[in-house]
This record gives sequence, structure tokens and C-alpha cells, in this order.
Amino acid sequence: MVNRTRISARWRQQITSWLIMLPGIALFAFFLWGPLLQSVRMSLYRTRNIELVNFVWFDNYISVFKREEFHQALLNTFSYTFWSLLLGFFIPIFMALVIGETVRGKGFIRTAAYIPNILPGLAAVILWTAFFSAERTGVINILLGKLGIERMAFLSEASLVIPIIVITATWKGAGATALIYMAGLAGINPELYEAATIDGAGIWRRIRHITLPAIFSLGSTMLILQIISIFQIMYEPLVLTKGGPDNASLSLMLLMWRYAFGGTMDFGRASAVAVIISVILLAFTVLYSIVNRRKTDWE
Repeated sequence: MVNRTRISARWRQQITSWLIMLPGIALFAFFLWGPLLQSVRMSLYRTRNIELVNFVWFDNYISVFKREEFHQALLNTFSYTFWSLLLGFFIPIFMALVIGETVRGKGFIRTAAYIPNILPGLAAVILWTAFFSAERTGVINILLGKLGIERMAFLSEASLVIPIIVITATWKGAGATALIYMAGLAGINPELYEAATIDGAGIWRRIRHITLPAIFSLGSTMLILQIISIFQIMYEPLVLTKGGPDNASLSLMLLMWRYAFGGTMDFGRASAVAVIISVILLAFTVLYSIVNRRKTDWE
């Protein structure tokens, strides 16, 4: 009788838990899995706008892979990832360390670092467009003119557009990411720093042997999230350069937008690009999980 009561209570608890999660699961399925499955289905059809015309198997994928613009967009997207990890990954960590070591005005600096994240993304990109404008009114060209240097068309230089776009995105999101790292730093036992200070460890040794190992797991998670985020970059190159010059800043997401809304209205091909992006990000996520699991086993 006691066992039956326990089993009954356990079932009630599980049913209650599932009922609590049910609204979230329903919303998740409706807004995520539904569109994802529809994209997979649409990628296998020839379309007229969003209407499915006829089943073509993998013809959309073959057509995408044969196009030079897809190869350029794929290469550019990995270039975005490289520059984002080179610049955007370490800057928030550096900001968090500097703010954490600041004695006075920490609240003001923390607020100032977060302010760019408050701006709408499109507004931030338009703001940076004014900075890098090739006209005489461009902020950087005004400064160059004061130094006697001839003005430059930064956004027309194929070698500069991707680093410039990454700088723009980093300026927008670094403050919020730095606050996440600061939350991780707040969980470090202060006694570790006190003991290190008593032993004569300077600030760099404390950062190297205490701070960085403590936020390593958080940094690993932020790394994969940043890769996922940068693979979805679209409106920055769309507004700043429209994918130019000569597709030098074209990303996979922008290519998908071009197929769907850029004039051809080829939603089948656009869905194929969306599925390719999802597969690449899934591969990165699985690789991260494997590496993280092995690291945990070694520890």
C-alpha cells in the first residue's frame, strides 16, 4: 500500500511537472520547430513565392552549391567568425577584468559599457555608417583631414569591410557580454585573491591563475554562442555595404535574404541556404559538446 502511494505521488509530480512545461514546449514547437521543419520541406520544392509548386528533391541544394556567390558567402561567414573571435571574444573578457579591478566609479563604468546594447541594432549600424562614410562628413575622414591625411572610402575596401562590420557588432554587444563575465567573476571566492595577494602575487598572476581558470567554462559557452550569433549576421552588412564591394561582405544569412526578398522571391533556394546554416551550426554545437564532455572526463 505504501509503495502504491509513493508511485501515485511520483506520477502526480511528473504529470504536474509536464503540465507546467507544456505551455513553454508548445510555444517552442510553434515558433522554432514548426518554421524549421517547414524550411526543410520548402527546400525540397520549387516554389512560386511561398507556394510549393513541385517536389524537386535536392535540386535547390545543388543549385546553391554550384553558385559562386554561395562559395563567397560561405568564405566570408568563416572570415566573420575569425575576426569575431579575434576581436569580439577577448574584448568583453578584458572589459570585465578591468571593471572588476576598478575601485572607484565601477557602477558608472558598468553602465557606460552597457549603454550601446540598449540601442536598437539598426540604429547602431546607421551610427557607424556615419563614422565610416566616404564623404567629407564622415567622422573618421574629418579626423584624417585634421591630420592632413587624404580621406578614405573604408566601406569600399574589400579587405576592410569585414573587420569594420565585426567592430560595429562588437561595440554593440561587448558591454552586455562583459556583464555576463562579471557575474561569473562575482562567484569567485574572494579568499583566493586575498591568499594570492599575501603570497605576493601581482594582478597579472592573480588573473592568470585564479580568474581565467574560474571563468573557463563560461568562456567556452560564450564561445559557441558567439559563433552561432556571428553565423546569423545579416543587417550589419546589409545596411553598411549591401554585401559589397563585389560580395566581399556577403554573409550566408544575407544571401538567404537575397534569394527570398531580393527580387527573385526564390523561397526554395533561400530555405536550402537556411538548412545549410542550421547544419553547420549543429555541427559546431555537437563538436563543442564532445570537446566539453572530454574535458570534464579528464578533470
